[in-house]
This record gives sequence, structure tokens and C-alpha cells, in this order.
Amino acid sequence: MSKRFSVSQLDTIPPVPCPCGQARRAFHDVPDNNLCTVHLTDISADSRAHYHQKMTEVYIVLEGEGWLEADGERVPLKPMTAVMIRPGCVHRAVGKLRIINVPMPPFDPSDEFEVEEHS
Repeated sequence: MSKRFSVSQLDTIPPVPCPCGQARRAFHDVPDNNLCTVHLTDISADSRAHYHQKMTEVYIVLEGEGWLEADGERVPLKPMTAVMIRPGCVHRAVGKLRIINVPMPPFDPSDEFEVEEHS
């Protein structure tokens, strides 16, 4: 019988670029995982607006302060703030932040769509 649990040390996963900054993505390579992935994400000041057609995300702020732009509204963010972002919601985090992001179903790069910003 295979193990019914998986462990990941988030701070040792190499970061990859994402619209928000840099993400360390755990559990994307777990066989038969159709539930979620977990990302340790460092938000940069130049995060880009984007949305997902299928994926729901939960952001949990660990460090920093800023805000989330979500469908044109500005939501304040500080440590221990949690936000659920449903499919279709155009969003971006603003500020220097470190978050845990839980994408459900698991993150799929083909379900990430950047939005041109109008000033």
C-alpha cells in the first residue's frame, strides 16, 4: 500500500515566476492529486492582474501588508488575513507580501489568464 500522506518543505522548493511574483509550488507532482496544491508565494510590487476559469484560490497572508484588487474592489491584507478567490475573479495582490496560496483543483498553468490593465 502506498502512503496516504505527502510532505513538502516549502522553503526548499525552487521558486518559479508567476503573475504575483515568485511561487514555491508543493504537491503538483503527487500522483492522483486532484484536490489542491500549496504555494509559498512572495508577492512583488509589480504583480499582474489575472484570473482563472476553473480554479479557486485561498490566499493566507503570512507577512507584510497591502491589498488585494478583486473584481475592482480593494481588500486590505495583513498577516492572518485569508481570502477565497473564485473562478473568473480578476485579481492581483499589491504590496510586499508573503502568502500561502492554496489552488483548488491543483494549479494548472493553462488556467491562468493575464488581463491588460488600463490606467
